[in-house]
Amino acid sequence: MPRILTYNVHRCLGTDGRLSPARIADVIAAYEPDVVALQELDVGRARTGGIDQALAIARALGMQVHFHASLKVLEEEYGNAILTHRPSHLVKAEALPGWAGKPGLEPRGALWAEVQIGGAGVQVINTHLGLRRHERLAQIEALLGPRWLGHRACREPVILVGDLNATPRSRAYLRLASQLWDAQARLPKPRATFPSRLPFLRIDHVFVSRSIRVLRVETVRTPLARVASDHLPLLVEFQVAHGQVNKPGFAHAQE
Repeated sequence: MPRILTYNVHRCLGTDGRLSPARIADVIAAYEPDVVALQELDVGRARTGGIDQALAIARALGMQVHFHASLKVLEEEYGNAILTHRPSHLVKAEALPGWAGKPGLEPRGALWAEVQIGGAGVQVINTHLGLRRHERLAQIEALLGPRWLGHRACREPVILVGDLNATPRSRAYLRLASQLWDAQARLPKPRATFPSRLPFLRIDHVFVSRSIRVLRVETVRTPLARVASDHLPLLVEFQVAHGQVNKPGFAHAQE
């Protein structure tokens, strides 16, 4: 069954202070995901040795990479990526709105790729939302709007993943959960992902539309994962329900 993994890699800087894209790739490779959504990647930045981290991890995994820079300063970039070994193409990659009251906040963005899985074109959206409540709400509304989930091309099946910086009690989470289904919603004890050494916050999420059947959810808690980044990866194994694919729009959360 196909698997998707979302992972905030913290510019490949581990909790031990070691910088290693190869170590991040090793964490991911052990679980053999079909699609990988990464947040907090450095590309050509002096602070991380000028490496294209998105490309380095993709090459180590034998995957194609789609990258979007949320932040650009001259030749240096910082942002998110979708990696996959399946046929795919980038649909959209652009900035998300901030909070008008705080114009100096870190820019945020999202990218959307269509990935061929099980005979269906799965719409995968990866994002990393802001730290402030008001900016997260503005960003969620944008993602629910006509440029993203409300776009005519965003047809079933749909998976939205990423570091939302939002716990399940937050307004941003609840707004998104009113339209898509949290892959962990039916678990007796949902898995936290942050901080990696002793996780207690559930801020990394996988949301799916009704044509995605969630089969298994796992937080990767290997010794290597606990040190490679300050977040743990979240892995979801799923199945596409073919009777409901390619319907226009996205589904409301299941009852």
